Amino acid sequence: QQPDHTRWSLKPREIFLIVLFWTSLAALSSVNRLLDRPEQGFRVFSPAGPIATSFIESTIWAAMTIVIFWLSNRFSRQWRWIARITLLLLIGIVIAVGVYLAVDFARDLLVTAPRPRRGATLSPWREVARFRFLNQFLISLAVLAAGFAREYFVRDQQRAREAIELARQTAALQAQLADARLDALRMQLNPHFLFNTLHAVSALVERDPGGVRRMIARLSELLRHTMDSDAPNEVSLRDELSILRRYIEIMEIRFQGRLTVTTQIDDATLDALVPNLVLQPIVENALEHGAARASSDGRIDITARLDEGERLVLTVRDNGPGVERNAGAGVGLANTRARLEQLYGDEASLSLTSATGGGAISEIVLPFHTASDLRTEFRYDD
Repeated sequence: QQPDHTRWSLKPREIFLIVLFWTSLAALSSVNRLLDRPEQGFRVFSPAGPIATSFIESTIWAAMTIVIFWLSNRFSRQWRWIARITLLLLIGIVIAVGVYLAVDFARDLLVTAPRPRRGATLSPWREVARFRFLNQFLISLAVLAAGFAREYFVRDQQRAREAIELARQTAALQAQLADARLDALRMQLNPHFLFNTLHAVSALVERDPGGVRRMIARLSELLRHTMDSDAPNEVSLRDELSILRRYIEIMEIRFQGRLTVTTQIDDATLDALVPNLVLQPIVENALEHGAARASSDGRIDITARLDEGERLVLTVRDNGPGVERNAGAGVGLANTRARLEQLYGDEASLSLTSATGGGAISEIVLPFHTASDLRTEFRYDD
């Protein structure tokens, strides 16, 4: 919370406006005194004393404005409202009397010729007793109201700045939490992928040692990519397909020529950003629950297209038995859904349905955007 002394302290610009305001009032009063309109034309005279008195009064009120602004802050919250109002009224009366006496003294000094008489020193107090300071009291109340208005305005500005800072910190924490959750999901996915691949390697150790060596080489490339803690959450579809190709090579060795993988990729989609390793668990699910259970050789068809230029649609189709009833989502599909929700919210979806004519279709729908779109958006935000 901002300290009181920094909250009520007037900025140089505010002090300048206060002095300008009271000086303008003195100048306006001086013009009214300089120009006297009788019945015929204007009559100009030189009332130096009244003009000087006006500027002295304005100077006093400029100084009192700073004092009253400090009082409005000092007693804005520390007192109950009845005690606060009573105290401020009393202080307003004291200030009004003080200003009245100072201006009366200046007027007598500059305008009225000295006339010594008995009891003359008591005459200002007689005027005070007659409430001749009422105008000054009303002015002090107006300045006090302006002080309260300024105090509430400064406090609202401070709260707005604190709210903006809190929102910024909250957004930063949410972003960190989202990154942490995505990292956790990816780390949960990596062991699942690794265990399945090692199981495939162990099944071919005796039958195809050369194929196993190729599988281990491709596996090391994949692990180097998947275990990279600095890897971005999104990559281009072109890079995603390149990584996926290494996984498919491992699976082609595992299936020993009984697997065909085709891709039909729209060129306009290659620069689209997609979640890192989004296709690997989908293809793995299609292989384990589809192509591996097909009555003939396994087949996987991968396509990418644009839907109305605003959405990217990725599909993976297998020729297996289709989606079994009451089958729960595996680790790969569950994690992929969670990652899509974390990155895109309701703008992305993942569905798994049985295909007409046999097999299953996994479809991922993402908002279409590229790295150049993000750079343009970043420039606009700056």
